[in-house]
Amino acid sequence: MIADILVVFGSMAAIVSLRILFFNGFATYRLQNYALAFAGFTVLFVATYYFGGLYERELRLGQRAALPQVASLSFGAWLIVALVQSLLSRNPVPRTTLPVMLALVVLGVSGNRYLARWLRRRRGGPPRVVLVGAPDDIHLAESHLHDDQSQAMVVGQAKNAQSLLELVAEVEATEVLLLSAAMLDEVYPEPLDTLERRGVGVLQRVTPRDTLLGLAGVREIAGMPFVALRTHTLPVSRARFKRAVELSGMVVLAPLMLVLVAFTAVYVRVVAGAPVLFWQERVGQDGRPFRMVKFRTMLPDAEEGLGAVLAKRGDPRVVPGCQWLRSTRLDELPQLWNVLRGQMSVVGPRPERPELTAQFEALIPGYSRRHEIPPGITGLAQIHGRYHTDPEYKLGHDLQYLVNWSPIQDLQILC
Repeated sequence: MIADILVVFGSMAAIVSLRILFFNGFATYRLQNYALAFAGFTVLFVATYYFGGLYERELRLGQRAALPQVASLSFGAWLIVALVQSLLSRNPVPRTTLPVMLALVVLGVSGNRYLARWLRRRRGGPPRVVLVGAPDDIHLAESHLHDDQSQAMVVGQAKNAQSLLELVAEVEATEVLLLSAAMLDEVYPEPLDTLERRGVGVLQRVTPRDTLLGLAGVREIAGMPFVALRTHTLPVSRARFKRAVELSGMVVLAPLMLVLVAFTAVYVRVVAGAPVLFWQERVGQDGRPFRMVKFRTMLPDAEEGLGAVLAKRGDPRVVPGCQWLRSTRLDELPQLWNVLRGQMSVVGPRPERPELTAQFEALIPGYSRRHEIPPGITGLAQIHGRYHTDPEYKLGHDLQYLVNWSPIQDLQILC
């Protein structure tokens, strides 16, 4: 990141300095004004890189070209710089040199990526790989890797995932290559989660039938197609960007939200009586419990003698006249308070009761992955699922949401 800061700031400073020396012969603004503007633009570029995932840990095998990602992110930040200068009628970076600045930044930041990869390889040597699969698959993969010795060094082999953690630790492997589709069932959710937490990359070979799933992000390793496996689906940088987008949206829509909250509160008080609000313990991010609030739409003794049970279509516990509040999600509006406190998101997997969560985690492998981010007021599983939809199917929707998150997807869910 420091190297990128130097590149961005240095590119702007170099352009202005050269322009003064060889063209105008004088500065348009004071030195401190240039420094302040360049510092602000540098923060913009680096923030764009951060939220764009440029600083996330990358696998050593199958690394993609850095230039396309750097160019797209830089172009977005560059457009904002050009817009700000146009709106303020101030041009610390002269308009005629803006394209030159973009080119210098893209080349410099891309160069930083390639330099970092070269230094990492020089310090740590080639990637150390464990091959997992049938003997024939291992032999074929090993021959490919042998023909491309600069790519990786095979340090271990295994027919299955048993004792894989011990083997990886023993040979100090940096990557594990799964060579058959059956291996995926053996490593998910463990030992895949443990390997990821230890910083060991796990990649699954892509077979012709796998392409029927429309896989994106396939990597090439010694001529073989692989896809990286991750149990942690939403990188930290994107999770923070999601939080920033949601808080910004709440600020903009605050007047409308306050009107809806007030109207719904009065309606619930008239139709359902007191209390208007209902507090209940739910499971939040990283499995931590929190108290979720919503408008009360069920009878006060709804769970008496029943305990924690899932709601269902036509649930007799719902107060007459309040079903439409549940179907329109207006009963969830008080959870904006939970969002402000950082306990929930506007969009995300719905939080479950601790008792139900314990049941689902015991029955459904990988269920805890839905707790990677704060739970949401609404989510993809609520849009595509139904009351009777099996929890495992809902989990599929939730994880699909996390893997493919974008502000556009959130907008589609909310609308």
